[in-house]
Amino acid sequence: MNIPDDGLIIGSDNKSRCWWHGDIDEYIKYHDEEWGCPVNSDRQLFEKIILEGFQSGLSWLTILRKRENFRNAFDNFNYKKIVKYSDTDIERLVKDVGIIRHRGKIVSTINNAARVQEIIKEYGSFSAYIWQYEPKKKDRPTKINYKTLSQITQSAKSVALSKDLKKRGWSFVGPTTCYAFMQSMGIVNDHIEGCCCRDRIEEERKKFERPI
Repeated sequence: MNIPDDGLIIGSDNKSRCWWHGDIDEYIKYHDEEWGCPVNSDRQLFEKIILEGFQSGLSWLTILRKRENFRNAFDNFNYKKIVKYSDTDIERLVKDVGIIRHRGKIVSTINNAARVQEIIKEYGSFSAYIWQYEPKKKDRPTKINYKTLSQITQSAKSVALSKDLKKRGWSFVGPTTCYAFMQSMGIVNDHIEGCCCRDRIEEERKKFERPI
C-alpha cells in the first residue's frame, strides 16, 4: 500500500483517516468506532491486553477477524471462568482452528486471568490500575502526525506498565504490546492530525471519568 506523505487516506465517504486501516471495511469500522475510545470496563481491558499478546508477530486485522471466535473460545474473556481452565481446556483451545493456536499464549491467558484478579483485589478494579499509566499531557508530542506515529512503538509509560505487569507474574506483555493496548483503549489518542476521528476521540477523553 502506498502511504501518502501526511499518512491520511480519504475514503469513499470523503473522510480522511489514519492510513493503517488500508481502506478495508472491517478495519475502517474498528478505526472509527473503537480504536482510541477510552475504556474502563475490566472485562474489555482484559480482553484487549490478551488479544494484543496473541497479535504479537501478526497483524491486528488477523486478530480482529478472529475476535468473535476468541470470545466464544474464552468465555467472553470472563477471567473468573478462565482461571479455572484445566488441561482439557488447554487441549480444546490448541485444537480450535478459529483462534491462534499458540499453546504458550493460551497458557499465558489462564495465568493472566489469575493475575488480573490479584490486581483487582489490590486496586478495586483493573481499570484503576491501568489508567494510572496514562501519560501527562506535557509528556506527549504536541502533534501526532504520520512521521511521529510511525516512529513510536513504545513509550516510557508502556515500558513502566510492561515492567510492573511482568513483576506481578504476567506474560506476553512487552512494552510494544502494552503501547498498542494503550492506543486502542484510549489511554493515549494516536489518531493523527487531520484524521476525522481525532477531535472526537479527544472530546471523549476529556469527558471520560478516570477511575483514579
